[in-house]
Amino acid sequence: MKKTIFTGSGVAIVTPMRADGSVNYEVLGELIEFQIKNGTDAIISCGTTGESATLNHEEHCKVLEYTVEKVNRRVPVVAGTGSNDTAYAIELSQHAEKIGADALLVVSPYYNKTSQAGLIKHYNMLADSVKLPIILYNVPSRTGCNFKPETYLELSKHPNIVAVKEANGDISSVAKTAALCGDNLDIYSGNDDQVIPIMSLGGKGVISVFANICPAEMHEICAEYLTGNTGKARDLALKYLELMNVLFTDVNPIPVKEAVNQLGYQAGECRMPLVNMSESGKAHLIEVMKKYDVI
Repeated sequence: MKKTIFTGSGVAIVTPMRADGSVNYEVLGELIEFQIKNGTDAIISCGTTGESATLNHEEHCKVLEYTVEKVNRRVPVVAGTGSNDTAYAIELSQHAEKIGADALLVVSPYYNKTSQAGLIKHYNMLADSVKLPIILYNVPSRTGCNFKPETYLELSKHPNIVAVKEANGDISSVAKTAALCGDNLDIYSGNDDQVIPIMSLGGKGVISVFANICPAEMHEICAEYLTGNTGKARDLALKYLELMNVLFTDVNPIPVKEAVNQLGYQAGECRMPLVNMSESGKAHLIEVMKKYDVI
């Protein structure tokens, strides 16, 4: 059995920006403290929600460095280091290891859409290049590339490949992955609204967008399930379903970044080509947040 990186709710944290588009490290620090104070079980930095696609190399490395230093081992820091270029993914991963990250989140190669054989070779090369545990990240709606359960089985044979963030939306596929891989591959939900079904199949928790605004609530959902209070966990997940879903009424992370702004943190706007929500979309977001007494 491989060591589990974390159980519960890991936040896919946003990257705050100043008005000039530069990274706002002061606010990033405030958000990290907000997360830890409210029970988040892990910080996932430079993922999709962290706008890694528009961070240049220097920024990507600096955001990871700042996060590792600020968290200071209070919870695990999982560094987003994926790329559609295997050599660059290795470079980012080795840097994350050097600065003290606890684990890596590595999205599948995007746009050039490798084959299943290519996925196996890509991840094995990367896993051979570091000693850190690796979470595979499957999000075919963004990458155009989808892991097969049999591919997970093959990859789970590598000692450094320990988990997957599964966002393919296919519970039948998750069940097959769990059956094939067992304890050799932990599963985290990559969709907030599927945390209960995935945990019912043995999943360890979630890497969450929703936790950016409700860290205590998502932590509680996972904690109740993990301690056997499955009915309460289900009821909480259903209670917050509308609030989870409103964060995906536009392209992630546009709504959640606006929601963080509404909490009073100066997270700023997303970088182009992502643009602000429509006025009607923003009004709906605020309406739902007020309904839940978040603001």
